[in-house]
Amino acid sequence: MRRLVRCAFVFSAVTFACVTNAFAQPPCDRSCLRTMLDQYLNAVLKHDLSAAPLLVGFRQTENAVNVRPGNGVWKTVTGFGGMQRRYFDAISGHAAYYGIVQEGADSAIVTVRIRVANERIAEAEWYLARPNDPGLNGPRQPGRPPANLFNPDYLIANPPPERVVPTAQRLPREALAAIVNSYFDAITSHDGSVALRHPGCGRVENGSPTPPGRFLPPLATAAAPTTNDCVAGLQNFNASMVVARRIPLIDEEAQAVLGMAVFIRRPGSPTPRNVFSEWFFIDSGMIRTIYTAMFYPPPELAVPNWPPYDGNWPLPAGIVPERR
Repeated sequence: MRRLVRCAFVFSAVTFACVTNAFAQPPCDRSCLRTMLDQYLNAVLKHDLSAAPLLVGFRQTENAVNVRPGNGVWKTVTGFGGMQRRYFDAISGHAAYYGIVQEGADSAIVTVRIRVANERIAEAEWYLARPNDPGLNGPRQPGRPPANLFNPDYLIANPPPERVVPTAQRLPREALAAIVNSYFDAITSHDGSVALRHPGCGRVENGSPTPPGRFLPPLATAAAPTTNDCVAGLQNFNASMVVARRIPLIDEEAQAVLGMAVFIRRPGSPTPRNVFSEWFFIDSGMIRTIYTAMFYPPPELAVPNWPPYDGNWPLPAGIVPERR
């Protein structure tokens, strides 16, 4: 970014005036971010780096592993699936896609975050859930459903909202971020009452309703409340902390927030860490629904591999389980 600044100083009045002639490009607004995101996704689909305006030094990760541009999803993605959503944050310069992509005969549920700088794409971060990936209890077993709850059919039938919330009903970005952090705090404290959420809030993990049996939209009413919702069972939830929290994108128009973090399990637990992207949809100051794309990294993988964050430090023995 280049600026020509002319300043005239008047010391007798202990004042100064600066006239700034800025040659920098204006910030990338929603329309610009949409164009950048679509250019990037279409370039990946075409397996053509030249079709995307990549910044020199462009960096990309896929499930926290650095991938050289042209490799990874640049070779495997062949199309878009039956559920697609796009969200934009002109303040942070981020755009993101949540939905399904095709990889030949297979599909994946993904969150794709890009950061735009001077109308060039500086970063891309992929969270991919695939049908044969490991889950909470290890690898997928022959003849069994996906271990990571992969369920694109349910996601297609119960997609996130696609909406423009009326201006008078929108909360500012600071409030939206605080609501999301209240959910992470509820997990860390094992106390669902900490979370600012609607009773009966729904959560979809890699396409499946969680807890099992929950269906969207939320079923709770004043006459028929439910405790089987997005904070159910936190008292016994096998996590000691939510670390490496990031909120890179807040779409104020859609009242949608992208949160990313890592679950660290209780000391001595054989349960693996999981690294997640979660989309929060907020109505009337409370979480209505949450949609995720998450993965379970091998114990030696440094996650999340993106700053800024709280975490990504060498973990003591016993926190990271041994590979099984």
